[in-house]
Amino acid sequence: MTLSLLIPPEVEEQIRAIDSWWRENGPAAPSLFAEELAAGFELLKKAPQVGRRYPHPAVKNVRRLLLRSSRYHVYYTSGEEILIILSVWNAIRGTGPDLMSPRT
Repeated sequence: MTLSLLIPPEVEEQIRAIDSWWRENGPAAPSLFAEELAAGFELLKKAPQVGRRYPHPAVKNVRRLLLRSSRYHVYYTSGEEILIILSVWNAIRGTGPDLMSPRT
């Protein structure tokens, strides 16, 4: 079964900003982030359990998937029918994002 994907507006903005930065500053592979993110989303919709568990005090069942080449984490949670993207965050920052449960 393939889950439906929900990307809240604030996460869409994160993605646009990252993609814009990557296209301006990654001349060797300007579309790498966008391609890797799209592939990651497809994987997660089919197999959401592949991400590592990420304990969070306010949001249940958070996991994260590392996009190895671009070094971003996709933070998400999922139910029986939906996959909710909570954040896309640079893995080298040293700390995770301040996750908020999105209103659906």
